[in-house]
Amino acid sequence: MSTTAISNATPDVVPVALPPANMQDLLYQLGDIAPVRVRTCPAAGHATVKDLIALNERKDSLYELVEGTLVEKAMGFQEGLLSAYLIRVLGTFVAKHKLGLVTGGDTMLRLGVSLVRLPDVAFIAAARLPRGIPKEAVPKIAPDLAIEVLSPSNTKREMQRKRAEYFAAGCLLVWCIDPRKRTLEVYDSPESRRLLRESDTVDGGDFLPGFSLELRLLFGELDWSPEN
Repeated sequence: MSTTAISNATPDVVPVALPPANMQDLLYQLGDIAPVRVRTCPAAGHATVKDLIALNERKDSLYELVEGTLVEKAMGFQEGLLSAYLIRVLGTFVAKHKLGLVTGGDTMLRLGVSLVRLPDVAFIAAARLPRGIPKEAVPKIAPDLAIEVLSPSNTKREMQRKRAEYFAAGCLLVWCIDPRKRTLEVYDSPESRRLLRESDTVDGGDFLPGFSLELRLLFGELDWSPEN
């Protein structure tokens, strides 16, 4: 397996939660995202988990809660296709070995008081679930593995922020998948990553022993046609 080790010039850190002076400041805090992804009712900084649940129940779009602001979760067809494949493959492995649970992109996980993220795919080890499946709609729990499949509207700063939040909450591993570049970045901390390409194989690390996936199979989903 060939990998490329990359060290970031500046560590990924969770931005200081200072009240934004205007919309430009708010968008910067959220990761330089597009204004159209920010819901202004309830007003930025005043949304609650209850607001998030009610909004996501409509299923028009999915939203995350970031410092009291409702932010639309970017997701397109290709992103959904790769996420579905990962849920099938990872879910089958986890169920076979009774390791825990695998969740999809509409599962809300509370990482902080006013912070709820919806990783596209997540693995939660059995050790984090001593009482079984959480009964809350938005349980306060961090995944062991969080997988984010990048959409064109995801910015570099937005993903830096997400990764920092995952690790701060107790996540052990983050995968960031780029369908257009056909790459997978493996993070075992916010500061460093391994870049895997389509010809490489990704494994589950110490907490998913025995799991491996050839990335050509994952990205091969994007080449589907009726003739295949």
